[in-house]
Amino acid sequence: MRIALVGNQNCGKTTLFNALTGSNQRVGNFPGVTVDGKVGKIKTKDNVDLIDLPGIYSLTPYSNEEIVTRDYIIKEKPDVVLNIIDATNIERNLYLTMQLLELGVPLVIALNMMDEVTNSGNSIDIDLLKEKLGVDVLPIVASKNQGVDDLIKRTIYVGENKILPSHIDVCEKNSPVHRAIHAVMHLVEDHCEKYHLPKRYVATQLIQRDHSLEKEIALSENEVELLEHIIKEMENDNGYDSEISIAMMRYNYIDKITLKTVHKKNELTKEHVRSVKIDKILTNKYLAFPLFILIIAFIFFITFGLVNNYLSSYLGDALDSLIEVIRRGMTSSSFNPVLVSLICDGILTGVFSVLSFLPTVVVLFFFLSLLEDTGYMARVAFIMDKPLRKIGLTGRSFVPLLIGFGCSVPAVMSTRTSTSERDKKLTLMLIPFVPCSAKLPIFTALVGAFFKLDVLIILGLYLLSICLGVLVGFISKLIIKTKPSPFMMELPNYRLPTLKNTGLLIWEKAKDFIKKAFTVIFLCSLIIWFLNSFDFKFNYVDGTTITLENSMLSKISSLLVPLFKPIGITDWRYCAALISGLSAKEALVSTLSVLYGSIDLALSGVTTGQLVAFLVFVLLYMPCFATFAVLRKELKSTPLAICYMLGQTLFAYLVSVMFYGISLLC
Repeated sequence: MRIALVGNQNCGKTTLFNALTGSNQRVGNFPGVTVDGKVGKIKTKDNVDLIDLPGIYSLTPYSNEEIVTRDYIIKEKPDVVLNIIDATNIERNLYLTMQLLELGVPLVIALNMMDEVTNSGNSIDIDLLKEKLGVDVLPIVASKNQGVDDLIKRTIYVGENKILPSHIDVCEKNSPVHRAIHAVMHLVEDHCEKYHLPKRYVATQLIQRDHSLEKEIALSENEVELLEHIIKEMENDNGYDSEISIAMMRYNYIDKITLKTVHKKNELTKEHVRSVKIDKILTNKYLAFPLFILIIAFIFFITFGLVNNYLSSYLGDALDSLIEVIRRGMTSSSFNPVLVSLICDGILTGVFSVLSFLPTVVVLFFFLSLLEDTGYMARVAFIMDKPLRKIGLTGRSFVPLLIGFGCSVPAVMSTRTSTSERDKKLTLMLIPFVPCSAKLPIFTALVGAFFKLDVLIILGLYLLSICLGVLVGFISKLIIKTKPSPFMMELPNYRLPTLKNTGLLIWEKAKDFIKKAFTVIFLCSLIIWFLNSFDFKFNYVDGTTITLENSMLSKISSLLVPLFKPIGITDWRYCAALISGLSAKEALVSTLSVLYGSIDLALSGVTTGQLVAFLVFVLLYMPCFATFAVLRKELKSTPLAICYMLGQTLFAYLVSVMFYGISLLC
């Protein structure tokens, strides 16, 4: 059995999904957490799949997530649809329910966040609501696992017995909309039977001039003309255009239902009242942006100033000491020197050089999790809408850009929530300008070992990248004349982060980081050590009979040295590090550690200008191969994805040349 989980954004779908499946999907208090369908097995039931679909407000395919959800329900035909409704905002949530009823599929409704309703002194007549909607309605509190067991039992029962809604006609009898819907249903009946589509849903979509659906069911020219005639007649009789007419029909029915079933002692919940008070400060016209900058500055100070300088530094020293203990133990036990070098200079030095930055990465994600779970992240998108419009984007694009601070891969995937192809492509162009967490070990290792004011230098690199991204966006806006799409985003109530959710995120990020260290970084370190330890005739480079410059890695990387001389790179080992960084940015640190023996030795003899130019290039050049793979998928074009990557690298090269040139003049 397959159960499709459908609902508005921020209604608690993913929380319920985790409660039912035991899955560890990310839960966030801002729109766009789920950008694709996720499948999990229900813990208490065998052979029952739960599919968490993207949060949407309607089934009208204006955005990619709406298309994903609509296509899954109509084409994949799940056994039952479980519609999650935010009980504190039932009027708006029921709009999607009206469309789900039109699909004529087995449907169960879960009223989530009922604790907030009752805590505010309000109530909902569940039995009457069930009668009015013609489907099962059950109250739950997903975050506290209340009512979840009864919900899943009833949902499975409805799915097994194929119980359909008892009535799906929600329009007022003999109204212009009623006549139009039934006329179109009659017109497309044979097409719906042929393509196995629900005719009432098809009728309402066609009345709203859904031209993609028009082509999908292959209407003839005469039928299209007749359809337009029906729509025009309805618009003339009703006095509104077709989309407004259909929306009014649904909201009129919702108003009638809620008037009888929703009893409000207080119009606003306690959570909403509290959120409004907080927003008077955090979204204030004059205070919002300075407060946001202060919050980010505080996060940077804690992450890079305290955690990195102490926890990561101590962990690094401990791991270096461990390598020396292992080296002495293997040497005293008369192990082959090549094996000692492989394990100590290759694998352990490479892996441990990245692993030492685990505390820094974990703390950064901890703070990002707090911003996300409290609901502040959605406010930041709202705050940033006006500045982003200056470069041709909207506040919606801020979410993918912010996710980019963690990893570019999910950031690229989250652009699916863009409502226009123009906004999506421009956002994808700017994501590489957001330094991902994989660059943290590079900055903290190189900057921390060379500069005293490391926090300010790292902050400066981040600001430089963002400013250059703004510049590129502004230039793109001048070239692309079309305007960004309208922006609308729900501001969820502020909520205290749950210990489980925060701990889950930290564990997931720590696990991913450690996994990458012992897989991708391990493999890169192994390859780098091998190429650096043997020549093309597979003679071992021991530093005496065959010099290091004769190694395979040296010969290959030396070909790039002339290309990188304009940015101050004259050592082939730095070129080798840049190549390894394409597999994973953290590999750059491990490569330098393997080739030089330590980061301190890698910086020996390097001038300030050379290091700054190198850091700027690392900051801006193309993301890793994993990002390229998802970018190609999102753009649906390999040549275009390659152009994005090469363009980004060329831009990084030109900016680095400029920085190095300025350093020589100074």
